[in-house]
Amino acid sequence: MELAVGDRTVRLSNPDRVYFPARGETKLDLARYYLSVADGIVRALRDRPCMLHRFPTGVTGEKVHQKRLPRGAPPWVPTVRVHFPRWNRYADELCVAHPADVVWAVQMSTVEFHPWNTRRGSVEQPDEWRIDLDPMPEATYADVRRVAHIAHEVLDELGAVGWPKTSGGKGMHIYVRITPAWGWADVRRAAHAFAREVERRSTGLVDLTWWRKDRDPASIFVDWNQNTRDHTIRCAYSVRGVPEAPVSTPIRWDEVDSAEPGDLTIATVPARFAELGDLHAGIDDAVFVLDELLEWDDRDTAAGAGAPAEEEPQDLDA
Repeated sequence: MELAVGDRTVRLSNPDRVYFPARGETKLDLARYYLSVADGIVRALRDRPCMLHRFPTGVTGEKVHQKRLPRGAPPWVPTVRVHFPRWNRYADELCVAHPADVVWAVQMSTVEFHPWNTRRGSVEQPDEWRIDLDPMPEATYADVRRVAHIAHEVLDELGAVGWPKTSGGKGMHIYVRITPAWGWADVRRAAHAFAREVERRSTGLVDLTWWRKDRDPASIFVDWNQNTRDHTIRCAYSVRGVPEAPVSTPIRWDEVDSAEPGDLTIATVPARFAELGDLHAGIDDAVFVLDELLEWDDRDTAAGAGAPAEEEPQDLDA
């Protein structure tokens, strides 16, 4: 079938293929979901290199992590060329500018969208600082909420505006728009300094031990390492590739204690979006400067608590 998306038309093959077996939603349902939140998903992805998580036969089948734009793209689908120094190779990645770009990615079996925290014009200078609250196996979502409130307190003291969202899983993400004036290493160490301050205030609930196997299994990890080059997480309004089709959904700070991640799915988020609009709509107007956090990192490094060395880069896939 063909879908009209603004001034463009996207052909959708196998529209009746079931992608999410918990309720029976199809590939067409997925495309219609993304159209229902078009303003939000395009704002989250606009001009960012984007890794695609594709499920050619639905979310219970094979999962393909794809950096390079799949073959067969119409000429209007934009890309950005990204260099991977470890292999001295390049990949042309999807760089969304229009809702039709998102729907075309769905046609290519994309369920999840994982953008970089940089944009086309400054691929090596992040403009988005990502705070990932990652619960260990014995931690509860109530623990995640408690740490989110601590993070909010620290952000307020810094004068930074945080934009929370559910992760689509068991955690929570908070995004902060920043001036694209620093490279990856500086943004990462600023994020680590922030995580350490949250850890100090958490009375043992946050554990920043580098190796996962060594962390308290009932703790929350504030994953500053998500700000490393080529690390990506699901963007706002991205569906997660599991049978229940949960959505990584923007929430208000006053919803942190009440919003239930399992209630936010492709079946429910369209009505929420129609009522509330994009709760991240103002993110580009609230830009934070990292200077104070970098001073915190200098202080912590002088005390012997600097950020661990970066991990090896992720493999360059097809």
